[in-house]
Amino acid sequence: MRALVALVLVLPFALARPLDGVPPEYTAQAAQHAFAFTTLPVENPTHSFWTHGAPDANPLARVGSTGPLPPAADVCVVGSGISGVSVAHHLAHLLSAHPVPSVRVAIFEARDFCSGATGRNGGHLTPYSFAHFGDAENVFGTREAARAVALEDHVADSIAALADAHGWANEIDLVAGGRISLGDADVLAGARDDFARAESARVDGLENVEWIEKDAMRERFGTAYAGWRTPGNNVWPLKFVTRLFGLAQASPALNLTLHTHAPVTSITPSANTTDDASGRWTLHTPRGTTSCGTIVHAANAYTRFLLPEFAITPVRGQVIATRARADANLSLDAFLLEGMYWFPRPADDEHRGPLIVLGGGHTPGTYNDAVRDPVIGKDLRAFLPSVFPGKFDVDTEPEVEWTGIMGFTPSGDPYVGPVRGAPGQFVTAGFSGHGMPRAFGCADVVARMVAGRLNGSGEWDVPAWLPRHYLTDTDGARGL
Repeated sequence: MRALVALVLVLPFALARPLDGVPPEYTAQAAQHAFAFTTLPVENPTHSFWTHGAPDANPLARVGSTGPLPPAADVCVVGSGISGVSVAHHLAHLLSAHPVPSVRVAIFEARDFCSGATGRNGGHLTPYSFAHFGDAENVFGTREAARAVALEDHVADSIAALADAHGWANEIDLVAGGRISLGDADVLAGARDDFARAESARVDGLENVEWIEKDAMRERFGTAYAGWRTPGNNVWPLKFVTRLFGLAQASPALNLTLHTHAPVTSITPSANTTDDASGRWTLHTPRGTTSCGTIVHAANAYTRFLLPEFAITPVRGQVIATRARADANLSLDAFLLEGMYWFPRPADDEHRGPLIVLGGGHTPGTYNDAVRDPVIGKDLRAFLPSVFPGKFDVDTEPEVEWTGIMGFTPSGDPYVGPVRGAPGQFVTAGFSGHGMPRAFGCADVVARMVAGRLNGSGEWDVPAWLPRHYLTDTDGARGL
């Protein structure tokens, strides 16, 4: 397996399942180093393809970056990526069924809109399906492993349905196709075992899995690995989140405002510590303060800056966008091999080769996405020519190369729910490099909790597809 990790960080636990490109062998000493510091996002991050690949890629980049902050809000969301904006979207939907005065929701972002992991990832909106099912089943049990699959299916289907309902598919570059996982004999054997265990658990969708032998793979795709194909999607994540924000802002149920370049540096109890909707907490930023009754932490890897009790380790991912040869004849399927993941972008010029977005190089233990690691960059450049001989020129330089910070948890699964000891604060964070197929659904759950708080009942319905071990608390839950 290719070694693409520049700094081996070892934690005093084993991940419940292997995560793309990050080794599970950790040591306590490095973990103490990783957890000894946390920062706000650094200034001047690298420019990703998603944030700077088109002149209009991020029209909300600096919205609310100047001027006064609202003195008070009912709900404050920290983070403007897919998690934070999805909370606003789901909350608008939940509140629209029960006409009340518009709820004041303010989203705070330290840098440009959606400039964190969502604006820097690989663009894959693809469920793991049966992959890693055995690991999850061993740790959490069969029902929880099945729910983890159901969550990812729900998210992929829901986002595709939203795009279809609003005519967004072309605008957000949503490409429905498949993901082909490649591997050697050991990888295939493990995958077939996972498949059999998922089949025994009656997981849905397994009839759509296609196993592809080496000869067929070489003929169809030009690579010498065997593997399997599952349904999947690729998307321009920032464009999706931008449309989602517009949808939430148009809802009469919300008075939604966005405040970029307003990092939340601390949260303190307000002088008014009653349960008044807008008075329990004060958010402090370099630009002023906002009083807020409910807070949602949706800053993923940066969550520990405000909530140090959450075990979330920063891991810097490195990604390139590079051209294949004009005669490469590549499919629009995404691929996964040895922790590396990539897919061709929709063709933008019939006379040029397709642009491939390739990620998988990781540096654990850093929040600095203003730099690129040259060793990882070299490995990324050499990877595709070695997997697809003749389809890539070895001397082709990437059109874009960038980094971004992911947040990894001990189990590899996110924290979803109330912050204990801080009434009215909630968290959805720690997606461990696999946020696109999970964050939208986890935000739905937190929005249900917030809606229950706003209507005074404190109750919320637990979706059938939610893994219960994601929850930080179950107070007020109905349907467990």
